[in-house]
Amino acid sequence: MIDLNSDLGEGFGAWPLGDDEALLDVVTSANIACGFHAGDPSVLRRVTERAAERGVSIGAQVGYRDLAGFGRRFIDMDPHDLANDVIYQIGALDGFARIAGSAVRYVKPHGALYNAVVSHAEQAAAVVEAVRRYDPSLPILGLPGSELVKQAEEAGLSVVLESFADRAYTPQGTLVSRRDPLAVVRDPDAVVERSVRMAVEGAVQAVDGTVLSLSPQSLCVHGDTPGAVELARRVRKALADAGVEVKPFV
Repeated sequence: MIDLNSDLGEGFGAWPLGDDEALLDVVTSANIACGFHAGDPSVLRRVTERAAERGVSIGAQVGYRDLAGFGRRFIDMDPHDLANDVIYQIGALDGFARIAGSAVRYVKPHGALYNAVVSHAEQAAAVVEAVRRYDPSLPILGLPGSELVKQAEEAGLSVVLESFADRAYTPQGTLVSRRDPLAVVRDPDAVVERSVRMAVEGAVQAVDGTVLSLSPQSLCVHGDTPGAVELARRVRKALADAGVEVKPFV
């Protein structure tokens, strides 16, 4: 059994990004932008409504206040300010989710913040504190072995381990930097094969050939890559064909 998630709600004003409607028919959990790295109130409301209609779990994808950089630039923030920014984002998305008849079910950092809290203890603590203060029953979606996962578990929060269908891994189990041309796995067949292996064997091959043990509970397929919808459909079908039940983790 595994959850299939994707980043949605990343358009802004007149600028769409990705096919939210089509992906909501495929994924079981939606990491919805909260207006800081992407999204705006109208986008948030529309995507939460569509997710609620389809029974897709709504997750708050929180990030740095960085619209121009799409949240993919590290910001050396005061931990107190970062915690407040995360609380603000969860609350904003939760408001739209609730009027749609649902609620935020989990929290996932985005982009540079996701990568930072793999090893940055202060920022990981800020994210954990924000979730604990807002709603300690909310699970945190994170990378296995990360500082975020460790601190969340120590704080008594639920943790959901995540792997990435279309992102390359370092031998240390972290994601290859997006500045590297090999950061994204672009061969659709390879993405599908990796997805099944991660779900069935709990393993993935790093860029140097090292086999990593992951044991993921949720699998991410990015929604902003070319051909994302068809790729997500192929991944879901391949998982089903391999006997893996695809369903939300919460």
